[in-house]
Amino acid sequence: MSARPTALVTGASRGVGAAVAHALAPTHDLLLGGRDAEALAKVAAGLPGARPWPVELTAVTEADVAGIDRLDVLVHSAGTVTLGRIAETPAEVWRRTMDINVIAVAELTRLLLPALRAAHGQVVMINSGAGQRANPVWGSYAASKFALRALADALRLEEPDLRVTTVYPGRVDTDMQRGVRAQENGAYEPERYLAPESVARAVLAAVTASPDAHVTEITVRSVGGPAS
Repeated sequence: MSARPTALVTGASRGVGAAVAHALAPTHDLLLGGRDAEALAKVAAGLPGARPWPVELTAVTEADVAGIDRLDVLVHSAGTVTLGRIAETPAEVWRRTMDINVIAVAELTRLLLPALRAAHGQVVMINSGAGQRANPVWGSYAASKFALRALADALRLEEPDLRVTTVYPGRVDTDMQRGVRAQENGAYEPERYLAPESVARAVLAAVTASPDAHVTEITVRSVGGPAS
């Protein structure tokens, strides 16, 4: 068994999740979580001590986490966004957004709490500027991110032996952002967005903070770019 700490990163096949995996790889063994087994295998192939953990996060069970007895870091990076005015957003969009962005996070965290407690570990939740303010057509996504913020805050109080960090990035240069801009009928301007690696460095700063420091929240914005 490796003496290195272990981190599980969801959404690790691309974007911020993959960047977080690369940032943690020099110091952590990695479980790379997500649905796309092939993409996860490609990321894992370039990282020492990494292996894919293919799973449907909205249907995770105790069987999926069997064998994870100790976990030092859990990073929740998977998410989804569908834009639309409240008057035009059907219930199935709200349910799917909440299921992926909040309920799946809560359930995976619950199942892994024994392993996190054993390591006095850390949970990092990648939130959004939308988790700090709600804007028109972002209602369902913002509601899910406000709920994710509440989940982190409650977990921090209920599990005092764990460190719980929420990271609030602005817009990030990812495939998800391309989808957002397509929904907004706007030009894709990567120079105005954060690099995934910049968000990963914020996560790394929280994870590597000295033992006496509990980094509870980090807000990261691009220079001159939009907040969310």
